[in-house]
Amino acid sequence: MESQFRRGVLDACVLAVLERGESYGYQMVKDICVFIPITESTLYPILKRLESGEMLTVFSQEHNGRLRKYYRITDKGRDHITELLREWEEVVRIYRYITEEREKKDA
Repeated sequence: MESQFRRGVLDACVLAVLERGESYGYQMVKDICVFIPITESTLYPILKRLESGEMLTVFSQEHNGRLRKYYRITDKGRDHITELLREWEEVVRIYRYITEEREKKDA
């Protein structure tokens, strides 16, 4: 998968997980890797980038005697998902065009 495309998909997956509710890194990896392979070393730079883009906020909370970072989506993050979905619809239309043309050629 081309890196820019993969980056957009991973951003959308992270934001989609956070749309369901605040979460922390390890749990997000478990939730996302069901659909696309991701590791914590891939996730944390994405979280940093989304935080700098004001698409999520971060707060710490104690869990089992240790501080754990939690992430929460912002309105800007929700707007970003909406825009990504609009772009995805365009990608699907292009995909359908390409596959239909190949099917015509193979027929």
